[in-house]
Amino acid sequence: MTDQPKKGWFARLTEGLSKSSRQITEEVVGAFVKQPLDTAALEALEEQLIEADLGPAAAARIAARIGELRFGKASDDREIKEALAQAVAEELKPNEASFDPLSGPKPFVVLFVGVNGSGKTTTLGKIAADLTRKGAKVMVVAGDTFRAAAVGQLRIWAERAGADFESRSDGADAAGLAYDAYEKARAENYDVVLIDTAGRLQNKQALMDELLKIIRVLKKIDPEAPHEVLLVLDATVGRNALAQEQIFGRTAYVSGLVMTKLDGTSRGGVLVPVANASDAPIKLIGVGEGIEDLQPFDARAFARSLAGLEDEGTGR
Repeated sequence: MTDQPKKGWFARLTEGLSKSSRQITEEVVGAFVKQPLDTAALEALEEQLIEADLGPAAAARIAARIGELRFGKASDDREIKEALAQAVAEELKPNEASFDPLSGPKPFVVLFVGVNGSGKTTTLGKIAADLTRKGAKVMVVAGDTFRAAAVGQLRIWAERAGADFESRSDGADAAGLAYDAYEKARAENYDVVLIDTAGRLQNKQALMDELLKIIRVLKKIDPEAPHEVLLVLDATVGRNALAQEQIFGRTAYVSGLVMTKLDGTSRGGVLVPVANASDAPIKLIGVGEGIEDLQPFDARAFARSLAGLEDEGTGR
């Protein structure tokens, strides 16, 4: 029995977004097939886009774009999907940016922030594995010192990735750990330092104070550090992801967003209002448990998958 060939990223993305795609194609696309788009139909389209969690502002703009393309024309299923994909891609393209820690200063320090359960630790582990596979010398730092389970999970990821691991005893000062780890990484010529942080929201001010303290001590070593602050968001929480972006985004100097668990929700469209609300671009998205299921964000590929269309020259 031969092994099945591994699916490419676009195929995995499309499969991961299938729940979201089904909702949009059934509720949005299906309503407008084989009938001309008029003003009433566009208003209904806008409402259905809001229902699909694309957000009121983005829904209005996307409906307007589709109206420009198809107004007064009867369209088949394919044409509506193509118009939707084009409109969503145009909406998201300004929010697309790359994540490349190997092209910056060494050691390149990445701070991971987000609530507990968002996929933060797993995302860090996947990035560590990808970097070591590329030959990088990577240090993983367990900055969530109050959760032994998080430290244990991260240690497993580091071992699996072939990365070095730094931690402290339960309840230790996370900023002190980050400072010492960064000093060691500089002295021992590491390429990348990946720092996990706590995500407790019971006391938001205490959490933000801790994150800002970590950032301050890193800047004592290098005023440019951390070189990247990634906010990890869980797509399955839907519009609660917007609230999380507001909590972290304006306080913790977030420079990029990671949207995880897009394969576990029918509301993958929430990525659109989150992107619109954030000052930081989307850098990575995740649609599965495997290391290869976390990939750079591509607005066009995402939009086509969300609309249930196959790849056409995205290179993915």
